[in-house]
Amino acid sequence: MEKSCTLLIHFDKGTPAIANEIKEALEGNDVPAKIEAMKKAIMLLLNGETLPQLFITIVRYVLPSEDHTVQKLLLLYLEIIEKTDTKGRVLPEMILICQNLRNNLQHPNEYIRGVTLRFLCRLNETEIIEPLIPSVLQNLEHRHPFIRRNAILAVMSIYKLPQGEQLLVDAPEMIEKVLSTEQDASAKRNAFLMLFTCAQDRAVNYLLTHVDRVSEWGELLQMVVLELIRKVCRTNRAEKGKYIKIIISLLNAPSTAVIYECAGTLVSLSSAPTAIRAAANTYCQLLLSQSDNNVKLIVLDRLNELKSSHRDIMVDLIMDVLRALSSPNLDIRRKTLDIVLELITPRNINEVVLMLKKEVMKTQSGELEKNGEYRQMLIQAIHSCAIKFPEVASTVVHLLMDFLGDSNVASAIDVVVFVREIIETNPKLRVSIITRLLDTFYQIRAARVCSCALWIIGEYCLSLSEVESGIATIKQCLGELPFYSVSEEGEATDASKKTPQANSITVSSRRPAVLADGTYATQSAASETAFSAPTVVQGSLASGNIRSLLLTGDFFLGAVVACTLTKLVLRLQEVQPSKVEVNKVTTQALLIFVSMLQLGQSPVLPHPIDNDSNDRIVLCIRLLCDTGDGIRKIWLQSCRQSFVKMLSEKQLRETEELKAKAQVSHAQPDDLIDFYHLKSRKGMSQLELEDEVQDDLKRATGEFVNDNDDANKLNRILQLTGFSDPVYAEAYVTVHHYDIVLDITVINRTKETLQNLCLELATMGDLKLVERPQNYTLAPESSKQIKANIKVSSTETGVIFGNIVYETSNVLERTVVVLNDIHIDIMDYISPAVCTDAAFRTMWAEFEWENKVAVNTVIQDEKEFLYHIIKSTNMKCLTPVSALDDECGFLAANLYAKSVFGEDALVNLSVEKQADGKLSGYIRIRSKTQGIALSLGDKITLKQKGGG
Repeated sequence: MEKSCTLLIHFDKGTPAIANEIKEALEGNDVPAKIEAMKKAIMLLLNGETLPQLFITIVRYVLPSEDHTVQKLLLLYLEIIEKTDTKGRVLPEMILICQNLRNNLQHPNEYIRGVTLRFLCRLNETEIIEPLIPSVLQNLEHRHPFIRRNAILAVMSIYKLPQGEQLLVDAPEMIEKVLSTEQDASAKRNAFLMLFTCAQDRAVNYLLTHVDRVSEWGELLQMVVLELIRKVCRTNRAEKGKYIKIIISLLNAPSTAVIYECAGTLVSLSSAPTAIRAAANTYCQLLLSQSDNNVKLIVLDRLNELKSSHRDIMVDLIMDVLRALSSPNLDIRRKTLDIVLELITPRNINEVVLMLKKEVMKTQSGELEKNGEYRQMLIQAIHSCAIKFPEVASTVVHLLMDFLGDSNVASAIDVVVFVREIIETNPKLRVSIITRLLDTFYQIRAARVCSCALWIIGEYCLSLSEVESGIATIKQCLGELPFYSVSEEGEATDASKKTPQANSITVSSRRPAVLADGTYATQSAASETAFSAPTVVQGSLASGNIRSLLLTGDFFLGAVVACTLTKLVLRLQEVQPSKVEVNKVTTQALLIFVSMLQLGQSPVLPHPIDNDSNDRIVLCIRLLCDTGDGIRKIWLQSCRQSFVKMLSEKQLRETEELKAKAQVSHAQPDDLIDFYHLKSRKGMSQLELEDEVQDDLKRATGEFVNDNDDANKLNRILQLTGFSDPVYAEAYVTVHHYDIVLDITVINRTKETLQNLCLELATMGDLKLVERPQNYTLAPESSKQIKANIKVSSTETGVIFGNIVYETSNVLERTVVVLNDIHIDIMDYISPAVCTDAAFRTMWAEFEWENKVAVNTVIQDEKEFLYHIIKSTNMKCLTPVSALDDECGFLAANLYAKSVFGEDALVNLSVEKQADGKLSGYIRIRSKTQGIALSLGDKITLKQKGGG
């Protein structure tokens, strides 16, 4: 059987020492050489060597040494050597060290006494300890606190031994006396810990006797007091009231560790509003007073837990939580905003938005490198505030529009998407937003922001003046026509190639992009281009942003410009009475379209215009030349209707998610209604009364009843051996985040006693066994429960395999029973999650591991197959239901999940119905780690067949 180890030292196996060399060094008089030799001997012993020949040498030459380091190493050596024989009896030579230990316990030097007492804490042999007990007890009254505190620990460890209560009958009484007279904080803590561990009633009695002075005790002792309170309250809930008062008094302690523990203890013991408010206030103080980022993140996690269970109390502290935004760390800021956004109510929305606006303005002035990312987070937070409470939109939309020209493209995109949503949901703001957008349009630097802003201009410029301003703004940003001079076409090819490249910064990679419907498209190199300065192309003057982006080869933007101008011209035909003006503008627009097509087909640019953009611009030309009423309706009304439908669906989705979260209403129809005034007070304080009411409520709603679903438990039992095997074994597997617990029942089905029965397990994948197997003796037809703990370090399918080995009295060799493999399912680690389309595409482009699984199924309906995959993989479908409606013979959808280790799993499913009714296509899985991609692929391959 494996021995317990009390000491771990790093050992370099490269240079093993030889026992003879160690022996020679120990026999010499050179103290440094003796120290080195002792260290080598200890390392060899820790690595499995026995070195029996050294014991007598050490007794003769090392025991008498007066050097403190040698004496300390001697105690470490004695700690790790084998002190008993195979039958468990103490070896006779151990008597030699007893006298030395007694001398050490009476040594005039405090250090020698202290380290010897500490050594006794790790000694389990009663025969060696018994003669030393009088010397240990004498040290309880020594003048030096170092010796007293170690003597108390020695008494505690002796008392905890199997025969300890006979060796030290009155130890708790002695320690209680010591506790009442002790002045040293550390010794006092050790004495209280001894009572807490060995005589809990005495510790409780001492605590309640000195309850008024608890706040004056040292930090170490206060921590043990909190541990005692937790233990007592768990076993005896009726006593909670008086202990909660002690915790509340400790919330004012000077030590931050104590007040953090107090807050945690309060939350775990009580649901009374006063107690929860006190804990939340404490966490908020720690959040602001601690400079360590890790501490702040831990405290934010605690506040997040409180938010889930006690939202009403947390709402009052929202401004205190928001002050954590002063930290420069992005993770802290992100967590803070996540908490705050779920605590917003009509009462505090204005304060919160004002604070967020101030933070946005700060990001303009500061020179921090992460300002752009932080601004993006703030814009997203303000966006969600404005969607929940539309009345605040008017106060923030104009401030945010200043950031349309932000050099951080992602943040500018968030602003323009926010503006697009607000202009539809808040009709009162339409005029002011359009005016502001037209004024600031020239500042926009990114193509995607430009496209979205152009769409807004095309849809929401309604009056004559707005339409004219919109057309004028676009013309100004396009600059003079043509985009290049024909005479220079031949020689300008190289120069033109260099010019746009020299003046543009491409911030995207040329990877395939995944579109919203899950299909691939080659992303234009200019799709994310932000340019640094207006480009001067030969034959034209310095001009606006759209021109510069067009000259980098972004013809998708050209197509958007064409559509916007077409919409504006069509609207101008409705609001402008003068036909001459309308015709004039129409011809200018046609000239712009033709110039863009000319630019696209010229050799001036490195890439010609793509077919889609070409077709779109040609369509706009045809439409302006010949407009029918049906087409006019599509262009001027249907686009807006589609957008309104998209927004209402988004709103509906969010409402459904909120409903799902709040399925359990706060007051059930048969809930207990408490009238505080009618409750018997029995001299209880307000806090105790509140706590009792909350406990009554929990008891009534069954929260204290821990009813495990037995049927579900039976489903998770795995048979490890056959019914005809001499040993039958089955395991109940519990997966809890980073741990897997195997509860294994082993039954001896023979008529013989099985000796040295050992369950040997091994793992494959990122699983690690925590403890070594133990040997058991199993009586005939009896059973044994064996627990095995396994640590998990990443999300992938792991396998646990092993065997049971045992001996019987009449057979000399060991018998081995091989166990069935236990497969740990990846589904236990991943859960459905939500992310934005933009985040999904970014991750899809970045993740390097892809697993491509061909569709092979008996299911013939595309949607049914999608739902089957969602159910099998425990993922969330990000593609909205509306996009999956109607029958068209093919389907593309994006699925997303997150593992308990924070890893992302992305799945894109693309299927098509063949002529014979069967489905074909591919399921692509992408992740940052190979494990998820392979495990999910295996799972899908296994489950996708469906049918049965």
